[in-house]
Amino acid sequence: MLFSRFNRAYRVALGLGLAAGLQMTGGLAHAADKVLIGLAIPPTVTDGGIYAIGDEMGLFKAENIEVESVVLAGAGTIVPQLLQKKITLGFPLPETLLSAHKAGEAPLPLTYVYNANPYNSLELSVLESSNIKSIQDLKGAKIGVGALTWGTIPQTRALLRSVGLEPGKDVSIVAVGNLGSGFHALREQRVEALNFNSTWIDLMELEGTKARRLPYPPVFANMIVNGFLAHADTLKEQPDLLARFGRAYSQAVIACDANPKACVEAFWKRTPTARPQGDTAKALADNIEILKRRLALVVRDAAGKDRVPGEFDLATIKAYVEAMNKYGEFTTADMPLDAYFSNKLVPDYGKFDRAALIAKAKALP
Repeated sequence: MLFSRFNRAYRVALGLGLAAGLQMTGGLAHAADKVLIGLAIPPTVTDGGIYAIGDEMGLFKAENIEVESVVLAGAGTIVPQLLQKKITLGFPLPETLLSAHKAGEAPLPLTYVYNANPYNSLELSVLESSNIKSIQDLKGAKIGVGALTWGTIPQTRALLRSVGLEPGKDVSIVAVGNLGSGFHALREQRVEALNFNSTWIDLMELEGTKARRLPYPPVFANMIVNGFLAHADTLKEQPDLLARFGRAYSQAVIACDANPKACVEAFWKRTPTARPQGDTAKALADNIEILKRRLALVVRDAAGKDRVPGEFDLATIKAYVEAMNKYGEFTTADMPLDAYFSNKLVPDYGKFDRAALIAKAKALP
């Protein structure tokens, strides 16, 4: 499997050695079906490790799939690429699609077919030494985001309004760049908070900068984040391709959860620039801990029960859409969620022997 073509301009040096790009090599015989995925940001070990172990264990190859990716200029560019059918799947936040829906008009011909992040991993984080303890305390502050094209921004604005703060008036949202440049902006107090995903904040803390996560109201805390978005024609005409991809991806997630050490090392193997210099043992332990935190919430729910791979909870999404409409980010709360989020292929994603897969993953060195 090949997972490459990342934005070459993206370069961030992290103490942990987590690279901006991910490259996987390996050939597929018998005219493998190509799946091109559009990403909004380059992956770190928590994302790239899933594809890496899938390659290591031959999970995508077994489904006769070859995966490639391209990092686009923010989530807002993914929808146009999908509408033009230039990519097979996108990996944007749902706000990117839902905010584009026009009341009274037919839904856009796009459907989320796989729930890859069934909890809200986005965070508003401040320095641990900060006197900011809640979202309300952000009045007069600057919030740093990677870029002003990020799909996280509508949610952030709604969050602020939900506690009585008006974006642009009471709080500023500014671009600080991804990962290391954002961390530096927070350390230098050029911003009072970062609106990054939980993995990135974990990375910052492992670099020595302790953070405080500001609690979210439940309707925001329970919302999904990333999922795989497809053109409606692809779901209609190539359901088998999407089902095979989703099944391989589901197995890779579970394999990573079963053996996070192998997952991290597979990522390093396929991304030489990610392999740390110096104290490899500590870096490995740190990477494993980050991966375990992420996957614990992806694979299991709050009660510790195994989630159904790829499944959407439409009731949770509906409550979120109503909140986003209430706080001025969506023009309507009456959205065709059944058209935008499909569980049609969910039964196919789980058609594998879970116990056998876990045993195979744990047997990896």
